[in-house]
Amino acid sequence: MAKLVSATYGDALFSLACEEHKEDAFYDEVTALQQILKENPDFSALMNHPKVSKEEKEKVLEAVFSGRVDAELTGFLLLLLKKDRYADLDAILTHFMAKVKEYKGIGVGYVRSAIELNAAQKQQIEAKLLETTSYHKMEMHYTVEPALIGGLVIRIGDHVVDSSIRTKLDGLKRELYKVS
Repeated sequence: MAKLVSATYGDALFSLACEEHKEDAFYDEVTALQQILKENPDFSALMNHPKVSKEEKEKVLEAVFSGRVDAELTGFLLLLLKKDRYADLDAILTHFMAKVKEYKGIGVGYVRSAIELNAAQKQQIEAKLLETTSYHKMEMHYTVEPALIGGLVIRIGDHVVDSSIRTKLDGLKRELYKVS
């Protein structure tokens, strides 16, 4: 249900950004907004507190964001508050950001490796992903996971390519169990 809510409202915000031709401006403001909310968890606690009335929350939202973010974005935050969807704000904003990246042809890739990759290896991976996908640019996230033993696990959206030695050993182990 939460995924449906985030998609519905995230798509609505994306449509608004496209109508106003403010995709980049909204993206920048949403990025900053998410960072501010992450750094100030008390604000989210206040906005989600059941004993604080909607009217008081609206006043707080307007006082904090009016004049600091785009009026349409402030209106969107007020709409979420009125529809009792403010608790889903982070998921909605994350969905919106993903839609903007998709619209601009930016792919988000997650690469796990057993050891730290050097700059040349990272560049090679990114070039190969650009070559094999329809994206124009890649936003890459690298993590080291020694348990992989070797190889890579690459995820873009719902697609996963797992060439890790750990996975190959697990497959070999399953095959040996079938034989015995």
